[in-house]
Amino acid sequence: MSPPPPFGAILAGGRNVRYGGPKALASVAGARIIDRVMRALRAVTPDLVLIANDATAYASLGLPTRPDVRPGLGALGGIYTALLWAREAGRPGILVVACDMPFLDARLLGRLAEGAARGADVVVPESGGPRGVEPLCAYYSTRCIAAIEQQLERDDVHVIGFYDDVVVECVPIAEVRAYGDPQMLFLNVNTPEERERAEALARE
Repeated sequence: MSPPPPFGAILAGGRNVRYGGPKALASVAGARIIDRVMRALRAVTPDLVLIANDATAYASLGLPTRPDVRPGLGALGGIYTALLWAREAGRPGILVVACDMPFLDARLLGRLAEGAARGADVVVPESGGPRGVEPLCAYYSTRCIAAIEQQLERDDVHVIGFYDDVVVECVPIAEVRAYGDPQMLFLNVNTPEERERAEALARE
């Protein structure tokens, strides 16, 4: 009997201050960003959940939704909440994505899930960005929960602050590029200007 699939966990966060409203509900190329995110995730796992502190804004999606169990921890709090939910549901982990990434590639998400099957606690793509990896497009095993709790005891809320304490598999940037330009794959729409940029990229 095969193990249950991971949750596809969408992090919708909090206040959307820079956008002025729920950015995930904005459209790119005629489809809401969050619908594009959900489509990519559903190609890999059937069971999607939403971590959002403003559940009413996303009620139309019909997704099971929970707020952060420990508010004020940023993206790490969303990952932690989704992992606790997965453990409670008997799932091995979560395939986590940010709600504002319009160009996620389902093939890359599938590659992350494959790495999880080989026993890694975290499977994360290299990004070429400031952190070197993209922690909000990654797989996390429920085995990460203890390491995150130890990190929180140190008052450290960096989203990759627990990576040194778990088994991490990085997908090399050269492999990531097989699925698309990392700057486009991991583009976040945080402002109206970034939405316009995403619209232009979609037209190209």
